Amino acid sequence: MAGSGGMAGGQVTVARLVPWLIGLVLLWLLLTGGEPLSWVIGLPAIVAASWSAVLLEPPNVKTFSLVGLLRFAPWFLKASLLASIDVARRAMAVSPRLNPGLIVYRSRLPEGAPLVFFCSCICLLPGTLTADLRGAELSVHVIDEALPNEQELQRLEGRVARVFGAKDGDHA
Repeated sequence: MAGSGGMAGGQVTVARLVPWLIGLVLLWLLLTGGEPLSWVIGLPAIVAASWSAVLLEPPNVKTFSLVGLLRFAPWFLKASLLASIDVARRAMAVSPRLNPGLIVYRSRLPEGAPLVFFCSCICLLPGTLTADLRGAELSVHVIDEALPNEQELQRLEGRVARVFGAKDGDHA
């Protein structure tokens, strides 16, 4: 179906619909514990929400790679745990080693879901916070300006790019 009347997304295709359906089905299972009677409400809601999401998402949005996401999750959990330990050590030290500041980072990710996901991941890693986003330029608050923050952001950006199906070294 072609989108019209100001709809952003254009055509509803199986390739664009399936990730939404899978994601919302998994969310529904998590929320309801798989209760069979819940599907009376859940199934129509999932189909309607998925269809609407595809119609409303911009036509140039990149969909995520399930394999990329499955590879990203364990890395992100480990990185988050290690960063949490580092922040706690710094904050609890007799003389805390804190040198906070703002750095500017220019992302090579396309606008939309990949860039928003990247910014969200930055905020979820302890010691960092996306303070501003203007186009592809991010202002990131860091706990210590002396750390290799730019290299860490590049590493995270590469992993996020792979979540959205990019090959190594291909961010756009």
